[in-house]
Amino acid sequence: MYENTEHLPRALLVECDTGEYDAEASLAELYELVRSAGAEPFGAVTQKRSAPDTASCVGTGMVKQISAFCSEYGIELLIFDRELTPTQIRNLEESTDVRVVDRTMLILDIFAANARSKEGKLQVELAQLRYLLPRLSGRGKVLSRLGGGIGTRGPGETKLETDRRHIRTRIQYLQAQLEEVEKHRTQINRRRRKNGVVTVALVGYTNVGKSTLMNALTNAGVLTENRLFATLDPTARALKLPNGFTVMLIDTVGLVRRLPHHLVQAFHSTLEQAAAADILLNICDASSSEAQVHLDVTRRLLAKLGSRGTVISVLNKCDLVPGLDDVPLIGGGIRISAKTGEGLPELLQAIEKALPVSVRRVHLRLPFAQTGLAARIRKEGTLLNEEYTANGLSLEAFVGPSLWNTVKPYIES
Repeated sequence: MYENTEHLPRALLVECDTGEYDAEASLAELYELVRSAGAEPFGAVTQKRSAPDTASCVGTGMVKQISAFCSEYGIELLIFDRELTPTQIRNLEESTDVRVVDRTMLILDIFAANARSKEGKLQVELAQLRYLLPRLSGRGKVLSRLGGGIGTRGPGETKLETDRRHIRTRIQYLQAQLEEVEKHRTQINRRRRKNGVVTVALVGYTNVGKSTLMNALTNAGVLTENRLFATLDPTARALKLPNGFTVMLIDTVGLVRRLPHHLVQAFHSTLEQAAAADILLNICDASSSEAQVHLDVTRRLLAKLGSRGTVISVLNKCDLVPGLDDVPLIGGGIRISAKTGEGLPELLQAIEKALPVSVRRVHLRLPFAQTGLAARIRKEGTLLNEEYTANGLSLEAFVGPSLWNTVKPYIES
């Protein structure tokens, strides 16, 4: 009898601290990324430099120390907390005889493992190919295609050229597929705006509890795990507020520091969907010492995407921080715990207050000849109550811009 045990590859984390960012916080984040990718962070080394070495990122002395450490402890992966050039990766692998992965490659791998929807898989593959294309190394004897005349006939395309051509063709295909998906989403968003649907997006750092909050508010059944990037595919569910108005709640992909630009490009349409929301819940982990930094990372990305919605700061996981009530609020945020339900009524009240002015609560009296309008109000607005009277149908409802001109003649208050 043999017991099947899962083998996690040992990884050594390498930080080249040039002062561009908080190296300690970034390294702590890299630890979580490595765990999410299915490896075991065995240790970390940091070297302070004015600039990364062009040949190996860290100095030659550090490379020798890393090589000795890998041999002694059976390290199978070297993970660098920055993007490496193809030359640096090749030199490091030759010197240490260990596979080298940079930060971008690691995040792309996590995204590839977690993508579930067709759109998510397309976006991840596009990001991977864009990352890979400039990293195809090696040159053949001749890098020209077969010519069509005398003096132009060479040995034909090299393997490198063939690979590049296939990748470029695949990128074009993926871009065309994503454009079709974006058109479909644009039509849905246009219909929502026409019907006066208010959208509320959950945005923020990865693993701060966005999906848990989505499930707590709407019973959406979204996958929730204590690891980074568990959610990649946007999920939309209807959320009925205490005042009776219904909004569309959207769960989105999480963010990290220095999110690779390949991913930002590939997930641009998904991120834009969040940025276009009427209300944005910027969620952070209250138990993290980096909570304020996480809020700022999200704000900067939303500003870059041109977001104009109302932003509400939300401090989640307050149940993990005893005595948090004595701590000043971060950016005027709302304290909640999606796991225990603490603070959710206050969050719903804040969403109600942030509803666009164009959505109005009205009392209508429809003549009997116009009672068919009630069906349209149910479909495009939110009907709170209705009662037949001697003078017609008395209604109380929330109506948006698409209904305003139609119901205006029948408004009592």
